[in-house]
Amino acid sequence: MKKNKFTISIKEVVRAMGIVFGDIGTSPIYTLTIIFFLIIPTRENVLGVLSLIFWTLIIIVTIQYAWLGMSLSIKGEGGIIVLKEALVSTLKNGKKIGIASALGYLGISLILGDGMITPAISILSAVEGLELIPKLGKITTSVVIIITCIITVILFSVQARGVDKIAKSFGPIMVIWFTSLFVSGIYYLFNNPSILEAVNPYFAVKFLFHYGFISFLILSDVILCATGGEALYADMGHLGGKSIRYAWVFVFLALFTNYFGQGAFLIQGGSVSQVLFSSINHISPILYLPFLLLALLATIIASQAMISAVMALIFQGINLRIFPLMKIKYTSTELRSQIYIESVNWLLLIAVLVMIFIFQSSENLSAAYGLAVTATMTISATFMVWIFWNKGEKLKLILSTFVLLFDLIYLVAVFTKIPAGGYWSLIIAFLVTLIIQIWIKGSEALRRRFRSLDLEIFITSFEQIYSTQPILKGEAIFFARIIDKVPPYVVHCILRSGIIYEKNILFAFQISDEPYGIKFFEMKEFSKGLYGLTVSVGYMQILNLPSLFKEHSINEKVIFYGVDDIKTKKFFYKIYAFIKKITPSFASFYNFPYNKLHGVVTRHEL
Repeated sequence: MKKNKFTISIKEVVRAMGIVFGDIGTSPIYTLTIIFFLIIPTRENVLGVLSLIFWTLIIIVTIQYAWLGMSLSIKGEGGIIVLKEALVSTLKNGKKIGIASALGYLGISLILGDGMITPAISILSAVEGLELIPKLGKITTSVVIIITCIITVILFSVQARGVDKIAKSFGPIMVIWFTSLFVSGIYYLFNNPSILEAVNPYFAVKFLFHYGFISFLILSDVILCATGGEALYADMGHLGGKSIRYAWVFVFLALFTNYFGQGAFLIQGGSVSQVLFSSINHISPILYLPFLLLALLATIIASQAMISAVMALIFQGINLRIFPLMKIKYTSTELRSQIYIESVNWLLLIAVLVMIFIFQSSENLSAAYGLAVTATMTISATFMVWIFWNKGEKLKLILSTFVLLFDLIYLVAVFTKIPAGGYWSLIIAFLVTLIIQIWIKGSEALRRRFRSLDLEIFITSFEQIYSTQPILKGEAIFFARIIDKVPPYVVHCILRSGIIYEKNILFAFQISDEPYGIKFFEMKEFSKGLYGLTVSVGYMQILNLPSLFKEHSINEKVIFYGVDDIKTKKFFYKIYAFIKKITPSFASFYNFPYNKLHGVVTRHEL
């Protein structure tokens, strides 16, 4: 039995490497190359930069996410949305809840912006390694861009089919990748073990004071070593906290060893152009091509992880009603994160290709990269400080405050990237935040205009009609936001049009504060022929309502739902009306048989 548990844990750790650590695991490809594009790789500079990288991995990834973040999970789930919900649950003041929600929405927008840049920089940085293949000759920028675009298009094109089967190979491939990073790093550490002095934070502080303001420019690139660190916390629901922590120990050792090995390579006179690839080529030109192919696979896996993360985040946002409904395809029965949203997939592809064409190299793209990640880290740290303050957990409050100050220094540093391309992160975040605000404000305005009827008044009128008018055989479901308020379309159908079935069920669909779980409340009989049923669903729960109806002995003959026809002269609400018109209705979103659905139009003036 113990042996079986141990075997399962190893599989989970390997699986975590393939799903969680792709982004942070491919950062050694470009981080030092970008940093030493700005400064000369003297021994003092190398020690200073390595010290900064080491303590960034310790403070941000290990302390902030692997420890503090994971201690704030809800039913084993993590991520910016879960962190926001954990904070809101400790607040009572309406204004504070509004501030927390606004910060959470900004964090979501920034992560989505990061999702557009990560595939571009990851794949570009690997393809650029073609330039160092022995005897291949000069590879032009145009060729690099074309190859990168082809790989990117293929990657996004296979999403609809699902990546569940090939995802099983992601873990073993990333294990080989991290092992390669570790071995190549050890090779150079044996030649120059004194480089390990850089674990002393003195070298980091000395480096920052020596360069003064320029150090902020350098810090804005150092943070690239921690991009993807938030995945430790965000993906814990798919894999479990323990497997991710165990995997991080191995990944950290591989990253630490490789970064320090690259530093040793630079000190002994190695090339600053594509430092990782140059160091491998220096060890053995024969190994270079296999390593390059491995790097390309690793960057594709990192990109796939980010695509899956974006899809999962959009799905959570739909359930929380901050995003409009979108058609969702579930591509895996094992991995909850493997979902496909067609509109998001193609918009994301277009955005990634635009990033590739605009920046054309990983060095240029690094200017836009890091800002979104650092801002998200800072928001997460702010939430943590706020939560630990409210809970009175002093030790964690002190640590999270220190982490927040550390994040704020990096945030100030990455703002220096704005003129060089960082503004793209802000533009993307602004557009996503704008869509969220349009949808939330529009939905609130629509609810205020709803001429709902109190349930008690409706029951009185229903009883009169049910006892006097012809009754249709079968069960009918009428969707409602809450049972106590009957939507206008239901009033129109039943009271005005006289469409009454033997069993009429008012069905209310509520989102709970928990990430997972489905709870069907007991069906209430309001009157002969009129019932009320409420289901509470977790905001990350994948739901199949038709199947659940069968499980609860509901044999609906017909399903009625409201269709909102919005008329407005206000530009803001016109955008909302357009978005609502092109997105699926609530009933069609849950894949009910089309021959059972009947949409009833209600006009609203906004």
